Amino acid sequence: MDSIPKPMRLLILFSALSGFLFGYGTGVVSGAMILIKREMNLSTILHELIVSVAIGAAWLSALIAGPTTNKFGRRIIILSSSVIFLFGTLLTSFALEKFMLLCGRFIVGLAIGLQSMAVPVYLSESSRADQRGCISIVNNLFVTGGQLVSCIVCGAFSDVPHGWRYMLGLGALPCLIQLAGVSYIPESPRWLVAKGRLPDARKILARIRLPDADLEGELDLISAAVIDAKYKKTTFGEVMKSIPARRALLVGSLLQLFQQIIGINIVMYYSATIITMAGLRNESLAIWLAAVVSSINFFGTFIGLWLVDKLGRRFLTMTSLIGSAGALLLLALSFQVASIFSPSVELQSNSTICDVDKCGACVRRSECGYCFLGTTNNIYNSSCVLADHLSQNKLSLEGECSNSTLLAENEVTFAYDWCPYEYSWIAVIGLSLYLLFFSPGMGVMPWTINSEIFPGWARSTCNSLTTAVNWGSNLIVSLTFLTLTETLDKHGAFYLYMTVAVIGVFIFYFLLPETRGVPLEEVEDLFSGPLLVRTPSGSRYKPEFTNQR
Repeated sequence: MDSIPKPMRLLILFSALSGFLFGYGTGVVSGAMILIKREMNLSTILHELIVSVAIGAAWLSALIAGPTTNKFGRRIIILSSSVIFLFGTLLTSFALEKFMLLCGRFIVGLAIGLQSMAVPVYLSESSRADQRGCISIVNNLFVTGGQLVSCIVCGAFSDVPHGWRYMLGLGALPCLIQLAGVSYIPESPRWLVAKGRLPDARKILARIRLPDADLEGELDLISAAVIDAKYKKTTFGEVMKSIPARRALLVGSLLQLFQQIIGINIVMYYSATIITMAGLRNESLAIWLAAVVSSINFFGTFIGLWLVDKLGRRFLTMTSLIGSAGALLLLALSFQVASIFSPSVELQSNSTICDVDKCGACVRRSECGYCFLGTTNNIYNSSCVLADHLSQNKLSLEGECSNSTLLAENEVTFAYDWCPYEYSWIAVIGLSLYLLFFSPGMGVMPWTINSEIFPGWARSTCNSLTTAVNWGSNLIVSLTFLTLTETLDKHGAFYLYMTVAVIGVFIFYFLLPETRGVPLEEVEDLFSGPLLVRTPSGSRYKPEFTNQR
């Protein structure tokens, strides 16, 4: 990074603030929803909907991000998305009821979808080939940093009345900082060349490159790619006609798909919920532990930043998938063991529906909850009771749990989706290992690789499509997680994610090329040759630059 001039560093900083907004907007929901669910009496479906409406909006805006960035430029879309994020954040913070909260999260999602597509493309197009991987990952570093800060903020306000409003509202601050630094975000030189504005492109390159840089050589390379692409229409049909673009779109889409379906945003959106499901009853402590877990995601991104231009994209992706699968196996086993060895039900229930012998069997039934006196290690007078889960510890229970004196003294506990378990820390270790393996590879490589594998004429269109795949699969996974834990049980859900990660290892072993150090204008040639060709370095394709179409 020492060879990056100051104007380029400021460009990276202020544009990557959009990544911070992306991370904060998606991460803050994990802690905030624990408080919102209790305050607004949310059902499981409404809980999933509030979390997922932002993802659905991001999917929609990602689809239109390609043509809009092509028409108006990368810069204006990045800044516009910051304004949209600011409005949505204020709306959620001051929400008076559920519908207003849903609308605010939808608007925030629109901004996140635009940012997630425009910023990686912008940074990739503004970077030198030998620094492109490192600079692209800076955006992911800001994303994970935003997620970490959101968890810390959630922990700080977890015991404050209406603390979720502060959690959501503080997302407005980075928006204001980015808008204040608008002059440090010039337009993409490659977009300017494509629009015939060569003098403007030369002026910006002179500003963000070192004094001895070969500006004319870089402009000639960009111009040649633009001339080659000017007869191409940036449509999906044209992409399908081009062998390199079609293959790159397949690989890029699969990368974005597998990033989501191996469960990353389940960990980010529901980390505090997963920790409470593992048997930790203190909500504030669960939120703080989620912050610790998120910090691993943040610091793990530095590993990717350090290794991406040393070991390459392919190595980090494969290692990440294998490690993530192992961590998901540990998570699944921890929940399965907790269910098998869950505490017994001592008192007979008056309901045949809740007539079970163990806590694990009790909480699997949506109509029942586990009521007990004492602590995790010293449980007595336990029963499985009919209960209204939305009321949680209110007097909607039967037997011992309906004793108002005990409830007032907080001597009774009603566990509606978890069981007391003294080894709940194993799940925290599983989450931590998962993020440690995920963050340097699958956390950053899909965005880094997608920002560089498409030909210039199709870059915006293809990135828009692959980003939409990311958000679409994100939406499906986040909408189904809580339902999956009820249908397959908690360990079954994590076994499923583990299986998907293993499938991903085999797919990318055969399909993923190495793009390290290859100029953007030549990357498409990696997808022009025959498949399944190895080079001594381990790349899947020989970079012969045959320019086949």
